[in-house]
Amino acid sequence: MGPETNVSTFSALKKRKRTTEKKFNFEWDASEDTSQDHNPIYAERVAPTFFGRGRLGGFGDDMTEENARRYAQSLIERDPENGAARAKEMLEMMQRAKEKTNRNALGKHWSEKKLDDMKERDWRIFKEDYGIATKGGYIPNPMRSWEESGLPRKILDIVEQVGYTDPSPIQRAAIPIALQARDLIGVAVTGSGKTAAFLLPLLVYISELPPITDMNKNDGPYSLIIAPTRELVQQIESEARKFATPLGFTVVSLVGGHAIEEQAFALRNGAEIIVATPGRLVDCIERRLLVLSQCCYIIMDEADRMIDMGFEEPVNKILDALPVTNEKPDTEEAEDAQLMSRHLGGKDRYRQTMMYTATMPPIVERIAKKYLRRPATVTIGNAGEAVDTVEQRVEFVAGEDRRKKRLREILVDGGFKAPIIVFVNIKRNCDAIAKDISRMGFSVVTLHGSKTQDQREQALNSVRAGHTQVLVATDLAGRGIDVPDVSLVVNFNMALSIESYTHRVGRTGRAGKSGVAITFLGNEDVDTINQLHRYRQSLIQM
Repeated sequence: MGPETNVSTFSALKKRKRTTEKKFNFEWDASEDTSQDHNPIYAERVAPTFFGRGRLGGFGDDMTEENARRYAQSLIERDPENGAARAKEMLEMMQRAKEKTNRNALGKHWSEKKLDDMKERDWRIFKEDYGIATKGGYIPNPMRSWEESGLPRKILDIVEQVGYTDPSPIQRAAIPIALQARDLIGVAVTGSGKTAAFLLPLLVYISELPPITDMNKNDGPYSLIIAPTRELVQQIESEARKFATPLGFTVVSLVGGHAIEEQAFALRNGAEIIVATPGRLVDCIERRLLVLSQCCYIIMDEADRMIDMGFEEPVNKILDALPVTNEKPDTEEAEDAQLMSRHLGGKDRYRQTMMYTATMPPIVERIAKKYLRRPATVTIGNAGEAVDTVEQRVEFVAGEDRRKKRLREILVDGGFKAPIIVFVNIKRNCDAIAKDISRMGFSVVTLHGSKTQDQREQALNSVRAGHTQVLVATDLAGRGIDVPDVSLVVNFNMALSIESYTHRVGRTGRAGKSGVAITFLGNEDVDTINQLHRYRQSLIQM
């Protein structure tokens, strides 16, 4: 049988039944409203309005406060005994809410807020104010002051004794990250306070480890700081002892220019911290004067300079000599602060690696990728720039004689206070220019690669003590030399690279103080001029 074609398809639909039940209509008569009898607030209704800035549906803060006061008064009138206490409690609660709202107001600067009241917007403004940029997984917020740093009280007391008042930008950003046991790459300008940025978390780390005793001193140090030059190593050693000695830790430096037997004798009782140049450190390891069996905290300072000086192979040898048993996993677990801090005690603690650099050439990136595990990266300002406290000037002065004449004008009539540093490119020019400066009536010393270690230290100490006014140096002094209060740097010859220029200029304007850098350019520096313009837009041409 086929389908019935005469049957309409509408007949299959069920007919809709009409509802016959009545809906209950619940209404009040106006005479039955008793709310006005017992609560006077309802007796005077406020007509709602939806206009006015800062008012939501006609209810602004002023109206809310007025209604609260009226309600409190009604509570007191109805129940003088219990109502007064309830009214007081309610008004105090309103006041606390108002104060909290005021604290969190968008118009307030982050410096006026408590730490708990800081919002994401406030932290963004804070980072912009200090030129802080970060990347690499979860990054904790920077610290606004030393008290908010999370450092132990005993270390904060030493910080205060040393005279550190406000943290520098790199210290604000790097210390909270390092305290979370994260590996770190710090890209910061010279003279920015990097030394304290890596020393303070290091001291917190090793203070949680067993002390160095006769039982474990032969297993080597807990921490290792590698720096490219002898001068920088000695500077870091001096700074580290300010903090480490009061805590009972030993700091030993290993540099060339001193007898290796003398340094081996210094290691006889063990040391928690070793500061070394790559060449001398490799020498000590190969001679079995030092082992790194329990080394679990590594810092590479001025990493780009180490590569420029040809230390890539020694650096790789040192890092390959570290134990692999405490190496972090190359997974997201390396970003977990609790997991990375879980193992305490000598070799069982996960290794933490820090790298600080002013620039990030490809070789440095390759080393970081090989030896650091999921690092956080902190960049202060623009990578490779000098600090903002340095006024950079450029003068086109062609010829040796004209430059000497202009140098005389700057030193005699410029009004710059000692100490002053003059940089040249060639060692033999150091002594010649130093003689010219001496004829001008200034006390002067030289610093270059042909000097012995004792001569170099003597020259630097003379400048630091104020006995010598002018230091004439090659790029040897461009990095790692910390001469306080340098008011002027003169580049008698333009540096051969922008990186070297950065570190020459970084000898002044340190520790928040201002300085001036004057660079002489000639026809031979045509290729450098364009790089110099790109490097620093605020360059002043004379």
